[in-house]
Amino acid sequence: CKPFANVKHDIHLVYKILDGERPKITEDTPEFYANLMKCCWDTDPNKRPSIAKIRDSIYDFVDLNRKKYDQFEVKRMELIQSKKIGPSKCHPGAIYTSRPLSALISECSSTNSSIISFGNKQGYNYNYISEEQELDIKIESLSSQNLTIQNSLTSLNKRSIEESNLETHDNN
Repeated sequence: CKPFANVKHDIHLVYKILDGERPKITEDTPEFYANLMKCCWDTDPNKRPSIAKIRDSIYDFVDLNRKKYDQFEVKRMELIQSKKIGPSKCHPGAIYTSRPLSALISECSSTNSSIISFGNKQGYNYNYISEEQELDIKIESLSSQNLTIQNSLTSLNKRSIEESNLETHDNN
């Protein structure tokens, strides 16, 4: 089953994904994988598992549930071969070949605000306001990290100046 196979892959899909739209999880998906996918979709990047955690979780699941895993794989292959999985017909604008997404991404990007204005570029003429996502970012920890970085930079600058002064002194 290909994600978003029933919709056109365009800027509107990009907006939906930015606003939290995710592919449907099929009924035949093992609960373990469904839960892992949902963890990876968390709006707060700090709550998403690392690639090492994902790898370890999958290895542990397969090792502990070898028989179940093999049954899932047999079932999955049967569904793929029977073509009972996914939409009966893909949207003609759903593209699954590699292509650069930079044009779509740059149209959606804005560093100054969440309002993105479009002229007549590619036929779009509207304002888009993204949905507000709740992120659990601890401002205090960011401030302390920023202070640590600033202190490190100040220390490096002082050291660089001291080394420069020593070199100048040695050359005289």
